[in-house]
Amino acid sequence: MEGGIPTLLVVAVALIDRDGRTLLAQRPPGKQMAGLWEFPGGKVDPGETPETALIRELKEELGIDAEASCLSPFTFASHTYETFHLLMPLYVCRVWQGRPSGQEGQRLAWALPEEMQDYPMPPADKPLVAMLRDLL
Repeated sequence: MEGGIPTLLVVAVALIDRDGRTLLAQRPPGKQMAGLWEFPGGKVDPGETPETALIRELKEELGIDAEASCLSPFTFASHTYETFHLLMPLYVCRVWQGRPSGQEGQRLAWALPEEMQDYPMPPADKPLVAMLRDLL
């Protein structure tokens, strides 16, 4: 990585309910980019596949269970921040067990496709909104 910045692999999901709304989570105080809304997910640990990491993160962050077979790869974000480059696969999931709740104190919101642009998001998440709107 001589002269470059590290690439961070993070995985995210668009949980879509029966009404066509997508779940957004607000970054809690104390975290980088606190207050911004994002698609739930997190870092992929060494030795994990993106799907395994996403299943783990959904359990830890939202208290829900998802199966790898219900995660559909959709698109990805590739964005350079000041100190790292973010590579973020985005999956779509329409089937899970349990009711999402903020396990880390984060606020959650179900947003219709036309409402998602009203939520302030990190730069990497913003381009994904238009793609999701086209899907839904």
